[in-house]
Amino acid sequence: MAFLFQKFQEAVKTLAKNPAFARDPSQLQFEADINRLFLYTSYNLLGKNADEADAEEIIEIANKASFADQQMQVKENVHSQIKAFCTYMDEMLLPNEKRVNDPMELSQQENSSPHHSGLNSAKVVSKQRSYTQAEVSQKLKDQLGYKLNVKPSQISHKDSGQGLFLDGAADVGAVIAFYPGVVYSPAYYQYIPGYLDEQNPYLITRYDGTVIDAQPWGCGGEGPERFNGRKMLERKLDNEGAEKGSDRMSKPLEGSQVENDNENDDVERRNPLALAHFANHPAKGMLPNVMICPYDFPLTENNMRVYIPNILFGNAEVNIKRLGSFWFKSGVSRNSQSDVLTLKTVVLVATRSLQDEELLLNYRLSNSKKWPEWYAPVDEEEDIMTGKDESSQ
Repeated sequence: MAFLFQKFQEAVKTLAKNPAFARDPSQLQFEADINRLFLYTSYNLLGKNADEADAEEIIEIANKASFADQQMQVKENVHSQIKAFCTYMDEMLLPNEKRVNDPMELSQQENSSPHHSGLNSAKVVSKQRSYTQAEVSQKLKDQLGYKLNVKPSQISHKDSGQGLFLDGAADVGAVIAFYPGVVYSPAYYQYIPGYLDEQNPYLITRYDGTVIDAQPWGCGGEGPERFNGRKMLERKLDNEGAEKGSDRMSKPLEGSQVENDNENDDVERRNPLALAHFANHPAKGMLPNVMICPYDFPLTENNMRVYIPNILFGNAEVNIKRLGSFWFKSGVSRNSQSDVLTLKTVVLVATRSLQDEELLLNYRLSNSKKWPEWYAPVDEEEDIMTGKDESSQ
């Protein structure tokens, strides 16, 4: 397995230099990341019985496949893993209900509106097993082979605080964690708490400009508790406004800035993998062992929705495109490959085999003049090419 993984690592370096990649630096880095994710997540699908011929075939496909094809395959690979995770959660919490993979339920989902996920959540909650978050986490480890713990980081700087640790073992290409919280498109940047004054350490940015704020999520919740998305955000903003002696933080939701449909997006707060926001940047001389992967969750997957730890701020129909340093509205926020509405989220994917260790994520802080004293770039060229901070933790 280690030998095959080395072949993939070498392929990553070779393919990243392929002249077929875009010349725009930030686009070039994005395509290189997708290429890495294609190799890692495809490698994960091979399983423990993979042989050299399988690895060679994936590398050959990566050499020939277009960026769009690789991007689509990454989406499918990641979605397959997340679907399996949701099935495990259903088996634990809803033992007598329909499963995520129930054929009858899937056929009904195809004909249903994505806007009504969670309408029956109160009824479902009453039927749930009353496991605590810790119990859910341990039971999930029995299925996946690992769980996540938040405890003092082993990074040796005074600001390292809490870190994210893997308890157990995971293969390269495994989806390790969700980045939870409120999702903002560029149209709503001005409403992100702590964004303009850079005071929020739990923001992360996707390549497409989508920002996720994990601060309202915290460490999740205990018991069979689901937080209504709108109420969760309103409570967080109201509390911060009161603490600061100002109403500035509570104004974004005035005038129904959050769509009414989002009130029905109830999220399972015991999700034991919704802790990606606790991953630290590696210290100097260390390498990251996870990487960011954009995940566009299809909102037609009603049975899975409750396990996706994100809610949308604003109008799902607004699509913003970038032109230079400006963002413009340009239609609806749909999957470019179909008419399916999606929720733009982020997950962390393992870049090597992991076992009982702290998870480290390259923050790629692009502005060297504002680097905190603890920040040591993993690859300065990557930071510059990214052109924006992937994480401001």
